[in-house]
Amino acid sequence: MKKILYMIVALAVVAVLQSCDKNFGELEQNQNRPAKVPPGTVLNSVLNDIYLAPWSLEHRQNQFWCCNYNYYGTNEYWSNASFNYQTLKNVLKMEEEAKSSGGGVVNPYSALGKFFRAYYFVQMSYKVGDVPLTEALKGLENIRPVYDNQKQVYLSALNWLEEANSDLATLIANNDRTLAGDFMLGNDLVKWRKVVNSYKLRVLLSLSKKESDADLNIKAKFAAILADPAKYPLMTGSSDNLKYVYNGTTNLYPTNPGNKGFDKNRYNMAATYISLLTTLQDPRVFVVANPSKKKLAEAVPANSFAAFVGASSGESLDNMSTNAQLGAYSYANQRRYYGSFVGPEPAVLIAYWEQCFNIAEGINRGWAPGNAQTYYNLGITSSMAFYGIEEGTVITITESDNDVVVGSYAASLATYLSQPSVAYAGGATGLTQILQQKYLAFFQNSGSEAYLNFRRTGVPTFLTGPGTGNGGLIPRRWLYPLAEKTNNSANYNSTVTTQFGTTAESLNTDIWIVK
Repeated sequence: MKKILYMIVALAVVAVLQSCDKNFGELEQNQNRPAKVPPGTVLNSVLNDIYLAPWSLEHRQNQFWCCNYNYYGTNEYWSNASFNYQTLKNVLKMEEEAKSSGGGVVNPYSALGKFFRAYYFVQMSYKVGDVPLTEALKGLENIRPVYDNQKQVYLSALNWLEEANSDLATLIANNDRTLAGDFMLGNDLVKWRKVVNSYKLRVLLSLSKKESDADLNIKAKFAAILADPAKYPLMTGSSDNLKYVYNGTTNLYPTNPGNKGFDKNRYNMAATYISLLTTLQDPRVFVVANPSKKKLAEAVPANSFAAFVGASSGESLDNMSTNAQLGAYSYANQRRYYGSFVGPEPAVLIAYWEQCFNIAEGINRGWAPGNAQTYYNLGITSSMAFYGIEEGTVITITESDNDVVVGSYAASLATYLSQPSVAYAGGATGLTQILQQKYLAFFQNSGSEAYLNFRRTGVPTFLTGPGTGNGGLIPRRWLYPLAEKTNNSANYNSTVTTQFGTTAESLNTDIWIVK
């Protein structure tokens, strides 16, 4: 009897083991996680990562506005950079899912993947210099990748942008409509192709100090884009902008009625931005800011440029806070920027007006034939239109506390463009004018581009002092992420020594791109 019982138990154990073996693959899967993800869903995530918010720390460091209350922040500059490899992993996943879903070798997701590669590697490199690229994103195969030098990073980015444009041309010719999940450009490959080429102009201009480098050949590449609009289509208006639109429910404009009571008086406008507007008698100042309460109390008319005052970003926080409380500075236009949850405008990442100024700058530098003044004027007028300013527009001016109307200003673009300080002069003066207007057009959009253009050209002059930290110097770069020092120390030490001749990093050392 015992023998029979043992045999039954043994058979039962074998059966269980066979069952476990048969179903092990099923049991190891997490049933709460999908095994497949549509590539459009991953694209949606990548686009959310690429979003750059207005009224952010970056825009304080662009010297557009200031924080005057220490609890909410300071006007000091960064220290360590952050890297974007996690988002780049999602780009790889997006491409993988597109292929496994039946996409060809060239498909919309692979084409956009090349753009995202260029965008993110450039973004990381312009902060610190050399970054891992060739050996990056290999997971456990290589957890300590070597660093590629900055020149190679930019060469790779330019190649990816060239391939992305070519791939998108093929897909458009084949009427491919398989892109999904694109909430920025509505799955429109024609618009994406324009964005790719417009961004390429930005990258080429960022290399202006390397215009004699034969390997980069940036002047010829710039000229080729302008010479062949069929091969390199560009944006034709602001409707082509790469932008993030707020819906007022699931995504709110950063300044809105819900936080007006908390921070509307904690932030005031910066002198670098406001002073340039008022010096040029630019009507955008009446749209973006409220007049200084102190100036109004002194009977300065609200529609006078003298009524608008910004604080130096270098001013100590104590002094700025005191002066702000006394009404010395202008605030961001309370009606415009705290008036709704959808906000007055989308967050723009790559804009038509920037493209116009980039073309004007390239022509001014002699990189391509053309009329720099035409593009310069187009850049100004398209930026004005973003704020609702056209010829004869009457701008209502309000004060900051109770949103009371205190004046109005009738804008004349013809008068503005004909001023000696604004009318395009050509040569070195014309280049400064282009760079000044590009800076004004970057207000609260395009991330750190205003700072990057200042770093490259020195225009406009950024203000410094105890408020900006770093010993009163504007940093020339970011430091590497702390994780690089601990997780990839040998390669980190090697690249720092190669780039800067020392093992100690500094915020104040120029990287290759601006030497």
